[in-house]
Amino acid sequence: MGDIKKEALPDATKAGTYRLRTDSRVREELDIVRLGFGAMRITGKGIWGYPPDIEQAKATLRKTQELGINFIDTADSYGPFVSEELIRETLYPYPKGLIIATKGGHTRHGPNIWRPIGNTDYLRQCVLMSLRRLKVERIDLWQLHRVGIDVPPEAQFQLMGDLQAEGLILYGGLSEVSVEMIKRASQYFTVATVQNRYNLVNRHSEDVLQYCEDNGIGFIPWAPLAAGSLEGENGRESVLVEMARRKKVTPGQLSLAWLLRRSPAIIPIPGTSNPQHLESNTRAAEIELTDEEFVQIDEYGRNEWHKTKTTKIVKPIKHSY
Repeated sequence: MGDIKKEALPDATKAGTYRLRTDSRVREELDIVRLGFGAMRITGKGIWGYPPDIEQAKATLRKTQELGINFIDTADSYGPFVSEELIRETLYPYPKGLIIATKGGHTRHGPNIWRPIGNTDYLRQCVLMSLRRLKVERIDLWQLHRVGIDVPPEAQFQLMGDLQAEGLILYGGLSEVSVEMIKRASQYFTVATVQNRYNLVNRHSEDVLQYCEDNGIGFIPWAPLAAGSLEGENGRESVLVEMARRKKVTPGQLSLAWLLRRSPAIIPIPGTSNPQHLESNTRAAEIELTDEEFVQIDEYGRNEWHKTKTTKIVKPIKHSY
């Protein structure tokens, strides 16, 4: 019997790169491969505690480097602390060019319980402890996980400017914010990235995405795969399933390919704790959509969003300041 040829590993770099912008405050350039890895799922149920299979989670982290992924997004609240610790245990000393982004400002009080805090002493501690857990002297990209309502947003933004000036963080980003909040934050530090929920069937942040694209800000969509929303309903296949069968890919891969084409500012970070699932996600970087296919996928997703948006909106945090 002849040797069975193994399928070549997918290459994330085929998605292209996004360069974080520089200004007088930030002169060092970082090029992010546009298909990254979200490290929330390498934790336990409810994003709490250690994953049921720690070795598989570590194998997934190692697999990112085999696939050309150079951008890993995590947060101190994942576990809490578990995701950052596993990243250090598995990948340190870090390969040259690896960019690790983390977040702070979300406290944890149990599985699936998230409470934002904007106290600046607490946020500074978040940064210092992430530095220790990740075993780095500077965080490449530190993102405010939520703008807390306990202190004025400007105090939180000023702290991020201070952290940048002190060299503790290189770039700063925000998560789940409006255009108006991005503009307020930009008075205090260079907003390099915004991380809002956005995917094929959730378009709530269209205005934020457009603002980011127009102003040189990377847009990192969380929940990029819209899990459970792509197959169709009432026994009827969606146009996505039909197209996936024709192109011999999966609906999830098509939804990621759509994101990559939707805007050059988009940096999807699909997450998993399974190396094979990671490979599958990464194959999206190699999918080429025709203009007609892109329009078909886009129209399908937009129609789904209009049908369900009353239940899928992530309501922004209201600030009295």
